Amino acid sequence: MHIPDGYLDPYWCAATYAVSVAYLAAAWRRLRGRLTREQVTAAAVLAAGIFVAQMLNWPIPGGTSLHFVGGALAAILFGPWLGPYVLALVVTTQALVFHDGGITTLGANILNMAIIDGLVGYAVYRATVRALGATRGARLLGAFLGGWLGITLAGAMAGVEIGLSPSFPYGVKITVPVMAGWHALLGIIEGVITALVVDYLYQHRSPLVEAAERATLTVKA
Repeated sequence: MHIPDGYLDPYWCAATYAVSVAYLAAAWRRLRGRLTREQVTAAAVLAAGIFVAQMLNWPIPGGTSLHFVGGALAAILFGPWLGPYVLALVVTTQALVFHDGGITTLGANILNMAIIDGLVGYAVYRATVRALGATRGARLLGAFLGGWLGITLAGAMAGVEIGLSPSFPYGVKITVPVMAGWHALLGIIEGVITALVVDYLYQHRSPLVEAAERATLTVKA
């Protein structure tokens, strides 16, 4: 999912940077002055956990690999404004310090993993809980579906970005099915991990969940 430098044409780099910066700027306007130190600390703890989880890679045919993303998990816990910032922090650190993902493609990686994955996962989770009630089963199902669909659509979008870049040797007829297909399979693992983490945190009334809930309610107010 981390697109390296050289895979996207300049116009795609510029366009994805513009969309990502615009969304994060809008989110910052909603967040500014409304978060407590406890909520910021909880978000940083989650970012650290996701950073470590992303270090675990599953090799797939073609000389590449898949890994846990966590965009849906962050947005489910912290909402559609703070959640993407958690992943943006992770992805930016990986690009600048570890060169995991390119600098020119950072906008695309934030768009795919932080914004698309996060917003889709959040919307699916909230819709499921709203339809079935705030029960343990609804949270498990909603978190699983959100984690699965979020990473699948994020992978498909990455395939579109790569396939529509003339500098890349393969078009969307190859890149989209490959990216969407493999990430749909990975999405099962992503969904299970997301559901188990959300369930564990809620069952044990983790301080992270309490801080996340207050962050979500504060921003909605």
